[in-house]
Formats: sequence, structure tokens, C-alpha cells
Amino acid sequence: MAEARQALVLHLAGGGEPVWVAVSGETAEELAPRLADLVMTGGIETVTAADGHRAVVNFHHVAFAMIVPPPPLASTYGNLSR
Repeated sequence: MAEARQALVLHLAGGGEPVWVAVSGETAEELAPRLADLVMTGGIETVTAADGHRAVVNFHHVAFAMIVPPPPLASTYGNLSR
């Protein structure tokens, strides 16, 4: 079972700071096996954030993506209020 607090980290092809999106453990488990294919094919995917909001990611603009536990002080989109 995936850890409850996870983050989808997107490093955009144009550079700059990575984009962190908080996701549930369930979303992380569903998305993780498909990340490589999404980045390689430039797929478009709707991702449900931990707070229930949905975001559309165009992986054509993503150079690197991974799912990791967020650092304690990380600022993430879709984070649940504490």
C-alpha cells in the first residue's frame, strides 16, 4: 500500500522550479506505473489532487516526473489543509 502523503513532482522541459502536486496514496499507486509512458509519449492526463481538485497535465512539456513523499515544508498544489 502506498504512503498516504505523496506528491507528483513535474520537472518541466523549459526549466525552472519543479511543480509539486499533492496526491493521495491511491492516486499515486494508479499513476506511478504509467509515468514513464506518459512522459515518453507526451500524453495528457487528468490528475486528482489530495484535496479533490483535478488538474490536467500535458506530459509533452514534462522532462522528468516522479512520485515521492513530500518534504515536510514543501509547498504543493492540492495539499489538504492541516
